[in-house]
Amino acid sequence: MPDKADSLFEARRQSKKDKMQEHFWWGIIIYMAAFVISTSTIVNYVICQGIQAIGLLIIFSAAFRLIKWNFENDYLQVLFSLYCIWAFFVIARGFAIDAESVKTMLFDADFGLLPYLVPFVLLLPVTLKNFNQLFKVIIILGLLFFLYDILFYKNLMNLSYDDDNTKFTFEFFAKYLSVPSGFILLTYSYHSSRRKIFAFAVLLVCIIFSIIRARRALLFMSLSPMVVSFFLYFLMSKRKMLNFFIAFILSLVLINVGVNIYNKNPNGMFNLLSERIEDDTRSGVEDCFYKDMDSKDWIIGRGMSGQYYCPGIDVGNRTGYRRIIETDYLNIILKGGLISLGLLALIMIPAVVLGFFFSKNLLSKAAACWIFLWLIDLYPANVFAFTLNHLLTWIAVGICYSKTIRNLPDIKLKNYFLSAKWQ
Repeated sequence: MPDKADSLFEARRQSKKDKMQEHFWWGIIIYMAAFVISTSTIVNYVICQGIQAIGLLIIFSAAFRLIKWNFENDYLQVLFSLYCIWAFFVIARGFAIDAESVKTMLFDADFGLLPYLVPFVLLLPVTLKNFNQLFKVIIILGLLFFLYDILFYKNLMNLSYDDDNTKFTFEFFAKYLSVPSGFILLTYSYHSSRRKIFAFAVLLVCIIFSIIRARRALLFMSLSPMVVSFFLYFLMSKRKMLNFFIAFILSLVLINVGVNIYNKNPNGMFNLLSERIEDDTRSGVEDCFYKDMDSKDWIIGRGMSGQYYCPGIDVGNRTGYRRIIETDYLNIILKGGLISLGLLALIMIPAVVLGFFFSKNLLSKAAACWIFLWLIDLYPANVFAFTLNHLLTWIAVGICYSKTIRNLPDIKLKNYFLSAKWQ
């Protein structure tokens, strides 16, 4: 009887944890859906912030019950502890309690407080059921991406590059809602054909809009998971020579078709991209950054609210100071110095090596690839934000450092995920 009672208690406790995890992800969805739509400048941002506040309450109430300081890898525990201590130092140096600052910290998912709290997702319980919930979240965000594209189609098709009201709308839509679909393609063998086609469609629409709106960084962020997922498919396949031959022929066909489409219609959907393909939008702000930073700033940064002097870049900016630099690894240095960037590298680079070269399943290799892509994206885009892309990166870190997960047989993972509901 005691054994049965203990088993029943354990089952109920696990069920509560699963529910809490589900609540956590619904909080993430609510928060991101509200933040993204607020960037359209059409919906009342006060209402959006109210919805974001509800999302935050759900996220924090669930996270406080779920997070445990428990590590399978001693190296990760030491480095993660140092990274968290330094992150709190960075936050403290930029912390302010006036109403406007508090609203920025809580409701600005790009440059507020939340990006610094993302690493704590590493401490959530790691179970296959939780991974399945994560896949569902990616699909739901993809559905929101399609919905928002339809609702704001006219806004997205306003191609005036000088119109700040529409210039970045699609960038937020893509960064927060569509890019995570790449993880579905990277873990292709765990999903039904319907789910894979949906993820591919989300990224394809993102690619088309990226071309039309000449968002080069987003074009790279959407294409790269597709390319890497094929590389993983080729690597994991037993028919490598046949797949290589098919891929080679298919690549030649696609390149030929692409070149023909471009040559016949250079002033159509490729017009803005053609105009901006060689534009250098980084050197100017980077030069300002280098001139304004002294040795101390390079080492420890200027805190969460750190800025640098770069006049004449942002319309309406009368001070000349900017809190963002589009090259994200420099953005990390601006806020937390080379110490932040160094600690990040010391955690993530070994994770890539462990996940890719010392694993027996696709999940670990896909996690390693996702971290690798995120590190590359630090140059062309701002990916250090409160996005699912960033959350996935830290979840991937947990996967790669877990010897238990890395040694799971791939067939076991396939059987579990393909038999799960919501495929």
